[in-house]
Amino acid sequence: MNKQMLARLLRQQIIYIVLSAALWLVFWALGIPNRPLIVLLYTLCVGNLVSICVPWFAPLFEKRAFPYDLLVFLPILAVVTVPVYLLTTVIVWLLALRADTSLFQLLGAWKFPAVATFTFGISFFVSQRTKERLERRNAELEQTAEHRGAQIAMQEQELERAREIQSSLLPKEIPQIAGFEVAGAWQPARTVSGDYYDVLALGPRRLGICIADVAGKGVSAALLMANVQAAVRAFAGSSESPAQMCAKVNALLHENVATGKFVTFLYGVLDAEKRTFQCCNAGHLPPLVVSSGEVRILEGGGAVLGVFPSWSYENAVIELKAGDRLLLFTDGITEAADASGREFEEAGIAEFVKANRGLGAKELNNRLLQRVTEFCRAQFHDDATVLVIAAF
Repeated sequence: MNKQMLARLLRQQIIYIVLSAALWLVFWALGIPNRPLIVLLYTLCVGNLVSICVPWFAPLFEKRAFPYDLLVFLPILAVVTVPVYLLTTVIVWLLALRADTSLFQLLGAWKFPAVATFTFGISFFVSQRTKERLERRNAELEQTAEHRGAQIAMQEQELERAREIQSSLLPKEIPQIAGFEVAGAWQPARTVSGDYYDVLALGPRRLGICIADVAGKGVSAALLMANVQAAVRAFAGSSESPAQMCAKVNALLHENVATGKFVTFLYGVLDAEKRTFQCCNAGHLPPLVVSSGEVRILEGGGAVLGVFPSWSYENAVIELKAGDRLLLFTDGITEAADASGREFEEAGIAEFVKANRGLGAKELNNRLLQRVTEFCRAQFHDDATVLVIAAF
């Protein structure tokens, strides 16, 4: 007998002793003459004999559903009651009543021990079946938890691979042109993101620059972002203007985007020779231009992509002088909130850039993202992306 079996046996004896004490108190309260030792012996004998005998017949009823298991068990218990009663009576007579009465007289008082045996049997059956159901349920819950844990681990691995793939879609090295420095930063709110930015070399003195924000977060937004990225790279070389680029991507997305999904998008061409930035805004946050300590917002734009297939988009042009800083960003930056719920907003961007206008694009970009991260305590509620164009 191992320690676990011995501990279970001891627990059973404690239960029987407590039950015998309760029975003795009931008899005492009802005024029925009794001896505590007799009650204790009957309880211990009946309890232990029933717990030994009943499991022998368990294969006959344990696999049956209620109430069929009980219907099979009751006749078995009726048969078991007889030998348990006889053996219990003999043990009690030998240990406590041999000097007071004969064995045959004691056997004649069969009602109490027989009823006690039957009651113990029913109680044992109910407790064992309840225990079996609980153990079976616990085993099922453990299997479910293990299966769920394996699923979560697999999903995390898939999301991590998706993040790696998504990161590979963003520009690893941003091309540069004379007179300007361009830098970008990306901070997803989840493992994968619906934000997108890209910088494409359109020639020795021209760059195609875009930023986009897919409605929603997570995997679905990331998949749509990948479609936008593929479309932009496919149309960049053949598009005559940013407005034409927006029209092409809009028509493509309208045919393939699920209902309720859309993309805010801004695409522009930075021309080093003309020192201009020609752009088209499709429902995206307007860019900020910081020039000589003043902040301008490039207003205007058209509808978001993927909703209105025939929307006519228009271009806007801004001249960039030495010292100017042009910022493109998503709402993950402006909507980043501090502990009191106050958002960073465009005003926070403008104030920060005015105070740090002398920095280059890369350093300004990094410091701005760091400032926003500190502002919201790194609790971004949406994907955050920033593109900075610095003119020299």
